[in-house]
Amino acid sequence: MTDMLVKLYDLPRITPPLSKGIAVHRALGSDKDQITTWVTQTFSQGWSEECASAFDRQPAACFVARENQRLIGFCVYDATALGMMGPVGVAVGYHGQGVGRHLVVTTLKDMAARGYAYAVVGWVGPQAFFTHTVGAIPIPGSSPGIYRERRSGTAAFPRSGPSG
Repeated sequence: MTDMLVKLYDLPRITPPLSKGIAVHRALGSDKDQITTWVTQTFSQGWSEECASAFDRQPAACFVARENQRLIGFCVYDATALGMMGPVGVAVGYHGQGVGRHLVVTTLKDMAARGYAYAVVGWVGPQAFFTHTVGAIPIPGSSPGIYRERRSGTAAFPRSGPSG
């Protein structure tokens, strides 16, 4: 899997509107336990841990999609690394309904509002979705990117300074 780069100053409008009863909004700190539990049960423990770290930001760097108050999707940024978006996930049964698009564009627009000019979408599976949705382009040589320490045992971001 590869990382992809997105120009945040050239994002599309969020269209078409979502189905009635579905809304995308920023998560509140009080939502953390509910959201991370849902992410663990629906996707994975690793994604849940990344999602939890998005709540360390103020305001939280986590957006969720709900249908009549029931969680159906999430997207985070600045969780794995600053300037990185992801993970993002939409529950089975909601694919193809624009939920992922709304989550991704809303999240990236928030990153732009915070001063980022570009975002990295980390370790992308569905590259065509990100290319079509936000014009993302693959970053050459980015696989496995910052995740290489999981494979090689080396640090993704080497320490600087005398202690190395």
